Amino acid sequence: MADMISPYIALIFLPFCFAIAIWVSWSDMKFMKIPNKAGLALLILWLVLGLILVPLKLWLWGWALAACVLVAGFILNAGGAVGAGDAKFAASMAPIFIHADIRFVLGLYAACLLGAFAAHRLARLIPPFRAATEDWQSWTHKDFPMGLALSGTLIFYLLAALLPLF
Repeated sequence: MADMISPYIALIFLPFCFAIAIWVSWSDMKFMKIPNKAGLALLILWLVLGLILVPLKLWLWGWALAACVLVAGFILNAGGAVGAGDAKFAASMAPIFIHADIRFVLGLYAACLLGAFAAHRLARLIPPFRAATEDWQSWTHKDFPMGLALSGTLIFYLLAALLPLF
């Protein structure tokens, strides 16, 4: 996996990204909204850790990638294809993928989207789980909480980057 973030950098980013991913997934399922603060937290993580861990040229390219993903996300949002929160969160995740092969990332995203969709639909059919989370808007909302799939993509990418350590 030559086109991945360094396993050591992934190891440093992972705990912070995992916490943010849990926050995003929970919020998107409960409220059908991804907090702007979650995306901002991810960008601050890139600002601080990225500047320390990543060569300056790649760090700057990470910001450029975030801007490109934000523009693409806003265009998709204007066309009704994705939510604004999804677009902003995808943009805030983008710098972490600066080392990545786009084919791998898109394949991983597709797998996470299918897995998240299946898990979400299955979970809402389990009475004890549904009863414990009866106030979650995603159970009855017409849209799917894409933050779940986006978060999964981020975490599984970082986990995949750790494979050379094993």
